[in-house]
Amino acid sequence: MTALVRTWKLLVHNFWWRVLAVLIAVAIWGIVASEPELSTFETVPVEYRNLPDDLEMSSPPAESVTLELHGPSGELRGVGESRSPAVVLDMTSMTPGLHTFNIGDGNVRLGRGVRLIRAIPSQVRFEFDRRVTRAIPVQVRFLGEAQSSYVVEHYAVVPDKLVIVGPSRHVEQVRAALTDPVDVSTVVGTSNFHVAAFVDDSYVRFQSAPEVTVTVTMKRK
Repeated sequence: MTALVRTWKLLVHNFWWRVLAVLIAVAIWGIVASEPELSTFETVPVEYRNLPDDLEMSSPPAESVTLELHGPSGELRGVGESRSPAVVLDMTSMTPGLHTFNIGDGNVRLGRGVRLIRAIPSQVRFEFDRRVTRAIPVQVRFLGEAQSSYVVEHYAVVPDKLVIVGPSRHVEQVRAALTDPVDVSTVVGTSNFHVAAFVDDSYVRFQSAPEVTVTVTMKRK
């Protein structure tokens, strides 16, 4: 008898709150179920995960893909509970070379009740290379000698080499780091210049700040 009473108390405890929760759930389901379904095109970002530390992309990355989506209007308008749609590519097994990814249900993140109809483009391709580092010489560019009665007799660069990092194919093609032009049109004797250096390859970067000091000694023509 005691067990029966205990069971009854559990059933009636907060009974009206439980009824209210059920009614709210039914109301929400009714709203969602009656929500009109729409189709739309949405341009979404391409996200990457698990790219190996020793690899780098050596071709232009795909930044966005257009998805044709069908689903509840609230989700498609971004007012639902789900996160915004995106293409998420897993790079765990990547090796150097060309790799093609098919865009489909397996790598598209969608809101609740939203279906992917198609992706434009339906494939994206990337090229990967090993990440390498290399020290390259610094090449100084001078400006203004033609307007001066002096010419460069001697110059020194500190440091005379800079370390670059990037995909192996791109790094191997870089011969030197070029400085910003050093204007010697008004220099007489010896002067120091603090200038930046750059490499003309967007896939290659410097390991540290690409700044050098150029010491220039001028002489009369």
